[in-house]
Amino acid sequence: MATDHDATAPAEAPVRILLPQVLPALLVGVGSALLFLGISTLADELQSVLWETVPDALDIGRYSSLWMITVLTVTGVTVGLVVWKAPGHAGPDPASEGLGGPPLPPLVVPGLLAASTLALAGGVSLGPEQPTIAAAISLAAWLGLRAAPDVPGAFWVSLAIAGTFGALFGTPVAAALVLSEALTGQPGRGSLWDRLFAPLLAAGAGAMTTQLLADPSFAMGLPPLTDPGWEDLLAALVVATLGALFALLGCYAFPPLHRAFGRLRHPMLMLPAGGLLLGLLGALGGHLTLFKGLHETKELVGSIGVYSSGELARLAVVKLAALLVAAAAGFRGGRVFPAVFLGTAFGLVVQALVPEIHPAVAVSSAVLGVLLATTRQGWVSLFVAAVIASSPAMLALLCLASLPAWLVVTGRPQLELDHQGRSRR
Repeated sequence: MATDHDATAPAEAPVRILLPQVLPALLVGVGSALLFLGISTLADELQSVLWETVPDALDIGRYSSLWMITVLTVTGVTVGLVVWKAPGHAGPDPASEGLGGPPLPPLVVPGLLAASTLALAGGVSLGPEQPTIAAAISLAAWLGLRAAPDVPGAFWVSLAIAGTFGALFGTPVAAALVLSEALTGQPGRGSLWDRLFAPLLAAGAGAMTTQLLADPSFAMGLPPLTDPGWEDLLAALVVATLGALFALLGCYAFPPLHRAFGRLRHPMLMLPAGGLLLGLLGALGGHLTLFKGLHETKELVGSIGVYSSGELARLAVVKLAALLVAAAAGFRGGRVFPAVFLGTAFGLVVQALVPEIHPAVAVSSAVLGVLLATTRQGWVSLFVAAVIASSPAMLALLCLASLPAWLVVTGRPQLELDHQGRSRR
């Protein structure tokens, strides 16, 4: 993730260097948020048609097994057509793409966003983050380099990443954490806050735009933990580690599954086959295992005590399988949002088996472990887990719980492949 926007800046970047960055940062931040909101709104409207209007008109169950298999298979066909025919084939193989990267050619962006929107609406178990960030980077770099050709492209990339992170989470905090982690290993002069000045402004603009136009919230309604004790710390350490181990099973299974879909060679074979498998998994796991998972996570948390440990385990296993199939088959989308559902379901399994564990400890610790395994983004994992817990008292527990979980995942395969199809570590 490139973030060094001015390697020639003096050690103390003066106001005359920072002030000209204000307007570009605001424009990119607001633009990234509008892009995210536009895609999300379009996907929500199409989802309503596919999963409410049409089945109601046909007088069939909205989430009947037959309808889930039909819609997801058709989604695979339509996304396959986009990937096959769109310029640039809707971007590179998403299995090898993380959050960020070099700018894509602008002609690729419409196909990428179309494929992502269709997948989101059709119930594919991927989120909007990776395609939205990639599209924002491409557009910001293309427009920025034409407006100011002397400004390094990395500057526009950092603004787009920050602005989109701010929009996705409704706060600039996640962007600040991610960029601080990235800047640690990047060369460049000036203090950290000089280098973060424009990206943080973009993140704040993106977050404010989302807050003004929508209602972003990762709060799941978990009962808050107000007075943690030693037993809560022990539970957090164990659950985070178990969650990381559970997600690592998927990381090890991902490369062979990706190779299996790769043998089909053509997107009109890979994606419809993936859609059919996702439909069958949806029929097995139920409607909660469909879609990116944020709304479904809130519904699951709101039903604490309703599902047995066996039912929750089924939800977790099916969601993990759906995430792997969606990413391996070539659907365009990110892994963070479905991983949150996956961690929540796993945490509730543990809480159902050991009721003495506080729900906030079980869920947030499991989400932390799953995200560490699937993303290797330590700050993002901590941030999301803390927001879900909605309890300041949980922060110390989560920080400590991340340490054994990180020992489990570091150096192990992650849910991302290199361009030779091997797991990144």
